[in-house]
Amino acid sequence: MIEVSNLTKSYPGVLAVDDLSFQVGKGEIVGFLGPNGAGKSTTMRILTCFLAPTSGSAKLAGFDIVEQSMDVRRRVGYLPESNALYTEMRVEEYLLFRSRLRDVAASDRSVRVGEVLEKVKLTDRRRSIIAHLSKGLRQRVGLADAILHRPEIVILDEPTIGLDPTQVREVRDLIRGLGEGQTVLLSSHILSEVEKVCSRVLILNQGRLVESGTPEEIANRLMKTNRVRLEIRGDGRAIKESLEKVPGVVRILWSAKGDMHTYLVEPGDGLDLRPVLMKACGAANWNLYELGFERLSLEEAFSILTSAPSKAGQG
Repeated sequence: MIEVSNLTKSYPGVLAVDDLSFQVGKGEIVGFLGPNGAGKSTTMRILTCFLAPTSGSAKLAGFDIVEQSMDVRRRVGYLPESNALYTEMRVEEYLLFRSRLRDVAASDRSVRVGEVLEKVKLTDRRRSIIAHLSKGLRQRVGLADAILHRPEIVILDEPTIGLDPTQVREVRDLIRGLGEGQTVLLSSHILSEVEKVCSRVLILNQGRLVESGTPEEIANRLMKTNRVRLEIRGDGRAIKESLEKVPGVVRILWSAKGDMHTYLVEPGDGLDLRPVLMKACGAANWNLYELGFERLSLEEAFSILTSAPSKAGQG
């Protein structure tokens, strides 16, 4: 549904997007991540035909963003980071106005506005003046506007920015619902929310794609040491001393909470210690609660990937 090839956007003295290529398939919800200035919003504005690229190409739903921009606009819903609304209008009035701009058939407008109001849970606020709504409710109005014309692709730039935890959960549920029938590309700085909503993430740094995949795939690629995490209940020191005797163990980091002990076991180069550690735990009859590779969170992976300048050839 989204095909980006060698996309570049430059301004005098600034390379905002640098030879960017990626694809998003039909029905996917994909997170678009990166630090401030990484090129996320610029890319989204290019994909939604608000900006022209300096070079490269992109197709959305099979239509070229330069040569067929009107076809792209008809098939894309966009919620920008700054959700610009006509705040003096009432919610229903605003959406009816927007439905006319989006070429929704006159016979379908009232029904469609009612559908999106129900989808974003604003039916009881249809007569409210937008200026009187909270930021969370205004975000829902923006989402309703973005999906009003039944777009095949929805692009959301920081949809949960400035929302309280309850509002974030509500917007997350709305986005997850969109993914049942539409392709969604969203940017967010709330990485824990991205992990809960997105099937895949794209991480940008300095305008370049530095990683892509599921959060688990990215974490696994960054975990070069094969460090194993174990949680065992029992005599912590005795267990540690026994684990240190397992062939291939280089070092053990140990922490405890009551009689529950966590061990991070570092192996020799390239070794997968899980089978021998499982055998040792079984032979000692320890109360084992967890054994597996130590996993990086998406936040930890993001920090590693964006802490240094991006390198040519990555992504």
